[in-house]
Amino acid sequence: MPDLDDGYRKKLKLLIVLRVIFASLLLAFTIFVHTRNQLLVPASALLLLYGLIGFIFICSLGYALAFYKAKKLIRVAYVQIGLDIFTVTVLIYLTGGFVSFYSFLYPVVIIYASILLNSRNSLAMAILCGIMYTILVGLEFFNKIPSLIPDWAHSAASYPWSHVTYKTLLVIVACLAVSLLGNYLVEQTRRAKRELKAMRGHVVRVDKMASLGEMAAGLAHEIKNPLASMTGSIQLLRQEPFVDPDQHKLMEIVNREANRLSNLVNNFLLFAKTPGGQLQPVSLTKEIGETLVLLEKDGAHRDVDITKELKPDLWVEMDPVHFRQVLWNLLLNAVEAVGEDGRVIIRTIPKDDYITVEIVDNGIGIDKGNLERIFLPFYSNKPRGTGLGLSIVHNLLEGYNSRLDIQSKPGQGTTVTFRLKSVQPPG
Repeated sequence: MPDLDDGYRKKLKLLIVLRVIFASLLLAFTIFVHTRNQLLVPASALLLLYGLIGFIFICSLGYALAFYKAKKLIRVAYVQIGLDIFTVTVLIYLTGGFVSFYSFLYPVVIIYASILLNSRNSLAMAILCGIMYTILVGLEFFNKIPSLIPDWAHSAASYPWSHVTYKTLLVIVACLAVSLLGNYLVEQTRRAKRELKAMRGHVVRVDKMASLGEMAAGLAHEIKNPLASMTGSIQLLRQEPFVDPDQHKLMEIVNREANRLSNLVNNFLLFAKTPGGQLQPVSLTKEIGETLVLLEKDGAHRDVDITKELKPDLWVEMDPVHFRQVLWNLLLNAVEAVGEDGRVIIRTIPKDDYITVEIVDNGIGIDKGNLERIFLPFYSNKPRGTGLGLSIVHNLLEGYNSRLDIQSKPGQGTTVTFRLKSVQPPG
């Protein structure tokens, strides 16, 4: 189902406006024919045509009110498209039936049905167009309904059944073809927009993190030097005897927090300037399996169900240390998001010359506001997190021309993907 965002509202609003414009043009044409009457159209047919035009205007007014009042615009779209198919069918009947040139409006309705609805429902609307036209032509062919313009239009009964069948099938095939083509083009457009949006976000994120990295490198070095002196001094003081036990306890606290600060600075340096890796073939099955073994030995995550969906004999070119670090951070985030009795799936998806690694969890998910900030350094929702894990992963993958993509919704879990270029196994 298409996203009911501002873009969808604009499309639905434009459809209402275009329908009013079409009805106005049809009214002008009808008045012209009525006043000149060069086509010898009976007054009864013109009267019914005026009634149909009035029906279109009334429906458009109802659509406009529903546009601002309805809670679910998708229902408004369904009603509009359904009534449009009925209106087009009546218009075809009033303007000559089987010989009416207004049958081209069926593909027009199908085109905007492809834009407003999903592929399955838009195809159903195309089938409905074919059914409505078949019923109309069938009623004419078997003389169940009269021709409203007998002086210049022939009903379907005036033609051989082979000609009627051929044209009917032509309209049905045209409707289905337009639907399939429209669905394909709309899906390609939506996919391109998603890729463009993701690429823009990635470029902005890279620029922002590059600026932060330059500042972080200098700051980390300024902290690391005095911290090293402090840590060395603490080690010397610990060797001295303490009369008061509390002094020894306080010294242990200082030493522990100094080590914690040192680890933080090291991670900060890793984020600021990712070290170059040694490229070599990496077996995804082997590295993922070993990382999962280490993760399963972590007592805090033993209750998490981790499922492997790995294609055999897939290799990429990357530094094994970097790959393990990327995988460890992403899997750790996944298992911490689901908690106990959660489920995490890791799968490998080969396509063309690349292999996508996908990690899916059924955890708490991430809302849209936080999703835009998760790559920022020191941003974390975890009580003990430093907020550098995803930043480091992002930088590591950037060095291999890869990109980390995260899709998540609150309460529906998170999907994390990155892809690497595949290589042949060694030997």
